[in-house]
Amino acid sequence: MRPRQTIPDLFSTFLQFEADQFQRWVTDARLRRSILNCQSAASQSASEDFWALYWHKVWQTQASPIAENHLAAYLQEPCYWAAKKTAAGFTNAQYTLADCFQMAIVRFDKVLKGFNATQGFNFKGYATATFLSLIRESLRLRQEVDICTDWGLLRKLSQKRLVESLAAAGLAVQAIDRHVLAWSCFRALYFPTQASATRKLPPPDAATWDSIAQRFNRERHAQLSMHEPSTTPEQLEKWLIASARAARAYLYPTFVSINTPKPGQESEFLDDLPQGIQASLLSDLIAEEEAQTRQDQRAEVNTVLTEALAKLDAEAIEILQMYYQQELTQQQMATRLNLKQYTVSRRLTKAKESLLLALAKWSQATLHITVTSDVLKHSSLLLEEWLKSHYRRSDLSTPEAAFVSKPSGTAAE
Repeated sequence: MRPRQTIPDLFSTFLQFEADQFQRWVTDARLRRSILNCQSAASQSASEDFWALYWHKVWQTQASPIAENHLAAYLQEPCYWAAKKTAAGFTNAQYTLADCFQMAIVRFDKVLKGFNATQGFNFKGYATATFLSLIRESLRLRQEVDICTDWGLLRKLSQKRLVESLAAAGLAVQAIDRHVLAWSCFRALYFPTQASATRKLPPPDAATWDSIAQRFNRERHAQLSMHEPSTTPEQLEKWLIASARAARAYLYPTFVSINTPKPGQESEFLDDLPQGIQASLLSDLIAEEEAQTRQDQRAEVNTVLTEALAKLDAEAIEILQMYYQQELTQQQMATRLNLKQYTVSRRLTKAKESLLLALAKWSQATLHITVTSDVLKHSSLLLEEWLKSHYRRSDLSTPEAAFVSKPSGTAAE
């Protein structure tokens, strides 16, 4: 893939694949005009990191669609590298590079929601780690969605996921409650005869449908409303099939380009995006002291983790080097060290936990951040990127070197 070099390209172009290979960068004219206009109001020397943080803050404070799409363009490269790394691990062609890219980019909002600029970390580095996690999760979900019948999927589905799926499908609150009650009655009364057959679960027989309908009609007044009419087994079956389809669409979404023409029209979805962005926010972000603070925080993080790494024992350092610098698998490491694979895994985890503890203590003492499960999860992703960068700084052309190793104002690619 040919990396993008200029700020306008980074924030206004999108990847185009052909036969599972990168073909070219496609420019969105309206996004390009937007970033050029903003550049003229700011400094031409502002770095890509500056603009990533700027658009992220616009997205947070104004819920701006155009800011979201600038970030979608910017995240194309970290998503590509995450997809490439994942696809390279497959021994068959079941999931291609383009498949993995698609799985991640449709959920790029997870990057936007999870990133916290106040912790002083690199946006692109965080995105790469998050995309890797999203692809793994999507592969697991895709396997479940593809393999299960509608009835097997409904047996596995949680109520939270069901409600999210139905809401995403556009159902009203009363309709969602009706579908959820039907699902709970189904789950309570229909069990697979063998646990191993859950994924290929057939539909309930007539007697079971009658039992489900009787339970639904008994509970409808208490859980729905006094005026809820009685329901037939046939109607319940339709609701449950609709629930399964909504879940498949929610767990296995499709991506619609913002350049896609609207049905029956020549205009594109992007034409609906507002052009105006508050100038005051841009002025605030340009402030020199804020940029210096972020740079200082990154330097401190680098120092904290480097010192914590030096305090590890020789065996832990060797394991980290083999894993991140030599890119060996845990099984290859076990063979070389004459250890069991689970022993290598345990020692690798212990080494990373020591570094994570140092990072958490620094965040708590310096940034006054309360250490919660969400903060630890976020810090784990950032630590992963730091380790990749630390052990690969000799090759700054790699996408992983975008974390801390680059001086301020330098493009990552």
